[in-house]
Order: sequence, then structure tokens, then C-alpha cells
Amino acid sequence: MTKGSKRALIIAYYWPPSGGVGVQRWLKFVKYLRDYGWEPVVYTPENPESHFDDKSLFADIPEGITVIKSTIWEPYSIYKFLTGSRGKKMGIGFALQGKKKGLIHSLLVWLRGNLLIPDARRFWVRPSVKLLAKYISENPVDVIITTGPPQSMHLIGRKLSAKTGLPWVADFRDPWTKIYFYNELKLGRIAHRINQNLEKKVVSTADSVIVVSEQMKREFLPLNPRRIEVITNGFDDADLSDIINFSEKFTLSHVGTISPSSNPVALWSALSKLCSQDISFKNDLRIHLAGQVDTNVLNSIDSEGLMDNLILQEYIPHHEALEIQRNSHILLLVLSTSPSAKGIITGKIFEYLAARKPIVAVGPVDGDLSIMLNKVGAGRMFDYNDADGMANQILLYYKGYKESNFTIVDADISSYSRRKLTGQLSEILNSLTEKR
Repeated sequence: MTKGSKRALIIAYYWPPSGGVGVQRWLKFVKYLRDYGWEPVVYTPENPESHFDDKSLFADIPEGITVIKSTIWEPYSIYKFLTGSRGKKMGIGFALQGKKKGLIHSLLVWLRGNLLIPDARRFWVRPSVKLLAKYISENPVDVIITTGPPQSMHLIGRKLSAKTGLPWVADFRDPWTKIYFYNELKLGRIAHRINQNLEKKVVSTADSVIVVSEQMKREFLPLNPRRIEVITNGFDDADLSDIINFSEKFTLSHVGTISPSSNPVALWSALSKLCSQDISFKNDLRIHLAGQVDTNVLNSIDSEGLMDNLILQEYIPHHEALEIQRNSHILLLVLSTSPSAKGIITGKIFEYLAARKPIVAVGPVDGDLSIMLNKVGAGRMFDYNDADGMANQILLYYKGYKESNFTIVDADISSYSRRKLTGQLSEILNSLTEKR
């Protein structure tokens, strides 16, 4: 700890060894907070339900950081027992990767949505407040920070702030009642009303709310936040490489989760059409999907006759994900068809930008992500049904591949550096604590 540093207690469900995009934002903030006079203290579960582990992320944790852990009980073990899925990784909510969803699954999803409000981590709230209040009395901190989802982390922060009188920052990596899978939870009217009330209490009582996009900010403004700021996700300069590589085959890659609601059906159709028109394209094409891919997506790829072109990897460490991005010709980004998609700026976009490869994105053409792509000139957003537009764009990239003259994106993305974004965070923390 640097002499004279202020201390920030960060309550985060996702933390190494857990892997995935949910870890990255606050792992990187913690990595650089000391540069701005803040000493991070992390509170996280001892035994979380993570999608997969990525022990390589431990390298990003600064030496000597205090990490407080406590046991969490979650009802996932009951769900897995009743569905015969013991030993399998959970997906979003109660979704299981590659699992056929029957009556029992539907019933348990209904129970999760209507009884486990706001999420399955609600049972960790009370013991965490008790433990952290005792910790703070013995080891004073200057500010409390919570990051969600899961949104139960914000309930811990709200109660802890009320108990200690400390300023509290609520960071939303994704929306609450407008998150893309919200309607899949089969919520009844009462459960929906409770979620709305909890969301309003959190947003209106936090000393500062941080969101990752302008659209999310607009959506939260009617809830009367005391203060709301936008800090996007970003890329870490330390992860960058000056070496630009290309796979031997013409490779379109996606890193991360592809859910049923973000299945780019028109893209698979466009690629199938190009393959049928040109045998060289078919032989050269590789579709590299690294991450959690729903069975419905794989069925769509199969129905278009593209399985021979597919490379599928379920879980990979972060450094391997970066290598895949650097070696690809095109980077694929897909957004869900939910109404909230206009405000989604997915975390992977910034590492895509840093890879300096063109981006083919599928989603709202008038959303925040489309605006960003146009601003930096790093790719193009296509409407969900624009198969012809996607085919024409990919064909242009393929021509460059065949002529060994492939485009390298040279966009100014310095404002999305994780170190600079941590500086923005520190300014918020300083303003909150200087008032005290």
C-alpha cells in the first residue's frame, strides 16, 4: 500500500480464478488504482458459481492487494440435482450450456425469477454486510464500490453504506430490469414490481452510479440518481502486441458467449451463400467461435452446411482469446435482439479495436455500438436481417485476403485505455471523499 493512499472497498462477485468478461472490468481497475492514490480492497465469494476458471488472470492482480473472501450459498446445486446436471457449468441465470430445456427447467427458471430476487446471490447479502461492517470498524476504508450483475452486490453496498455512513458507488456493467435475458426469467407482476423497486432504491440512493454506455445512462435517469457517470470498458495497453498476424485460412472469429437471442442467423445464411457461389471461398473460410455457444446457434450453422468450416472452443484463457483476435481476418460481434441492445457496448469491442482487425457487427444500426464503430472507423454494424450487406462486406475483405493486401485498422482508441479509464474512476472517488 502506497503511503497516504485512500482505501476503496470493492464488492465483486466475479474475481480470479473465475474467467470471462465479467471479471475484466474491475480486475483492470484494481490493477491501476494505485497509480492514482487509491488502495483497493476486494471482497468476493470463496466458492462462486463461475462459467469457467482462468488462472492466468492472477498475473493482473497487484502484489499485496487485500482480498477478503467468504463462503456463499447458492441454489444452483439444487437446480443441477433436479435436472440431472451435476458437474456441469451454469450459463446465464439458470441456463445450461447445450442442455435441452424441459418442464423441470422451465419450472425452476420461474422459481428463480419469482423467488430469488434480484438473483440467486441474495442469500449472501446479510452475512456480507455483517462481515464487512466488522472489517471496516477495524480496517477503515474511504468508499464502498459495488459492481453488478449480479445485482445483489448493490444490495450489500446499499445496506453497508447506510450502516457505516460511507459514500457508495454502484457500477452497472449491464442493466437491471432491461438486461437482455430479463424477460426469459418468466417474472410475474409482483416479482417485476419488486425488481423495479429495488433497482430504483439502488440507483437513487447511491452517491454515484457508473454505467458503461450513454444509453444505459439515459435509461437510469428517470430513476433520479444523485449522480451518474459513464465509464466505458476498455483495453489494457499491457495486453497489446505490435505484431499483426493472420491465420493461413480466411478466418472470422468471435470470442465470448453467443446466446439464442444473439444468434446471427442472417450471417450464417450469407456465408453459406458465398460458399455455394465460390468453392475457393468455401475452402478458405474458417469460423472460429471461442466461448459459450448455445446449441441453437450450432444448429443454425449446421443447417447452413458450415460445420466443416467451424472451429469451436468452449473455454479459453484470456491471453489465448487475445491471440485469436490478433490472428483473425475479421472479428465478429453480435448483440441480442432485446430492446436494451441499443445501449449495449460489449466489453470485447475494445480488445477487438486493439487487435486492429475489421469488425463485422450484427445488431441495432442506430445503437451506441454502431455509433462507436462509425466514429473510430473500425468496422460496420449490420441489421439482424441484412444478409446481403454482410455478404458484400465479407466479400470485400476476402478479396483483400486473396490479394495479400488485407486491411489493418488504424483507429485512435487511446481514450479507451484501461489506465486512463481508471483515472476517470479515481476522479469520481476523489470528489466523493473530498466532500467528507
